[in-house]
Amino acid sequence: MADDRETPPASIYNIANLLTLLRIALVPLFLWVLFQEGTGWRLAAFAVFAVASITDKIDGDIARARGLVTDFGKIADPIADKALTGAALISLSILGELWWWVTAAIIVREIGITLLRLVVIRYGVIPASKGGKLKTMLQVIAIGLFILPGPLDPIRWATMAAALVVTLVTGVDYIAQAWRLRHGRTRPQGESA
Repeated sequence: MADDRETPPASIYNIANLLTLLRIALVPLFLWVLFQEGTGWRLAAFAVFAVASITDKIDGDIARARGLVTDFGKIADPIADKALTGAALISLSILGELWWWVTAAIIVREIGITLLRLVVIRYGVIPASKGGKLKTMLQVIAIGLFILPGPLDPIRWATMAAALVVTLVTGVDYIAQAWRLRHGRTRPQGESA
């Protein structure tokens, strides 16, 4: 005999959301290490950034595999991503290693889309799309290359240019999704932790 009862929603108190909160907590440590002088500190900053970035993939995989996807996670996960990448971009610009206009373009898009998601949340949650995930991956790789010491400038700039283009294009896509959601045409597709 089949059980017709609905599965209760996942608790917000789960390992996937804990990893998201850990990513947020690593941001101040990353910033402190990044502003120390010397190659060893730069490598340490890269290590902290890498660990924080890897939690993004792990928390999403765990949430989907174990049925722990929550609305909290759908909102907190992109905020954690933006806290980490935004802090890194601003810091690299303060250090004179990344043009301010690149940082500004990415951060304005990130804040704008986050606010847009919050504005339309009463109509539904706009989860991360595949394009949004590609954008995050490119940003993380580009930032990681800027953090690493050494003569990597052509690779750094090419990766950052790709990240910037995908960031702006996916921003337009999220605006279109919010418009459709707000006007009741379709529900957004995608998944996020």
